[in-house]
Amino acid sequence: MQLKLKIGIESFGLMLLMLSLFVGCEEKLPHQNAPANSGYFDYSNSDDQVTGGIKMIPITTPKGTFNVWTKRVGNNPKIKLLLLHGGPGGTHEVFEGFDGFFPNEGIEYIYYNQLDSYYSDQPNDSTLWTIDHFVDEVEQVRKALKLDKENFYLLGQSWGGILAMEYALKYQENIKGLVISNMMASINEYEKYAKEVLGPQMPPEVLKEIMDLEANEDFSNPRYTELVTQYFYTKHVLNMPLEKWPESVNRAFKHLNPNIYIFMQGYSEFGVTGNASLKGWDVSERLKELSIPTLMIGGKYDTMDPKYMEWMSEQVQNGRSITTNGSHLSQYDDPRTYFSGLIQFIKDVDGNSFK
Repeated sequence: MQLKLKIGIESFGLMLLMLSLFVGCEEKLPHQNAPANSGYFDYSNSDDQVTGGIKMIPITTPKGTFNVWTKRVGNNPKIKLLLLHGGPGGTHEVFEGFDGFFPNEGIEYIYYNQLDSYYSDQPNDSTLWTIDHFVDEVEQVRKALKLDKENFYLLGQSWGGILAMEYALKYQENIKGLVISNMMASINEYEKYAKEVLGPQMPPEVLKEIMDLEANEDFSNPRYTELVTQYFYTKHVLNMPLEKWPESVNRAFKHLNPNIYIFMQGYSEFGVTGNASLKGWDVSERLKELSIPTLMIGGKYDTMDPKYMEWMSEQVQNGRSITTNGSHLSQYDDPRTYFSGLIQFIKDVDGNSFK
């Protein structure tokens, strides 16, 4: 009896194991395979081993030398993805969900906090808050990390997308693959979409109250924050109830540097306000200069027009686009579409099969 019971339990356990393997395969994202090289997480004999991949990189500026924070995850000599966060003044923390997808694909990626962001030095000097400065800063980071045409992938999201486009227009010879995530090539078009499409989706009385507060520049009014959070953020920034927002996103908002954000972007989520320095920015006519493989990522509920993102992919010489069923942070509210498309792009470029 005990022998039969033991055999029965073992058989049942084997069935469960086979079932779990089958279900596990069904649940995997496309192309998700464990790295063939077991050295992906081997940091031995590297200069950042004791820091877990963290490097403070000195950046030379007209106002002195300052350090910016970077953190490498994994090892892959052929694929090194540098991540440019949004804001301006945001942090790498909005990308922390990448930890759940890239290691299993063997993709090396690098978190990076731009100057005056939370984990980097904060000289708080507005003369450094220019596109030219940040493009030069990315180039200094690239050189310090020894990224080159053979392995350097660049992803910019939101403001990081502006920075990625500007960097690529100046230094595309250094890049193997470019990803513009949730950012249009024209501030004017972004403002038009917000006012003509997103705003009218709100209840009319809510939109009127928000516009009245903006007209009075009453941005510090708690009512403004309440309305924008309830009717805009939870649909177009991250399309889920506020109480379900990931801890990493909440932490990123907590660490946002308001000084640089307001200086470059302004107070409003419906466009660049006042004399903020990004007012009127536009490189839409220059997209045709980009010959490197480029992926544009938009979202159905994004603050950016997904149709415009598709158009951008047609303007570059070698473009592709994906539209998620998510919002501005599509990596959280539609990760399946976001990461499947992103991983496929990287692997196609790496395998010389990008079309």
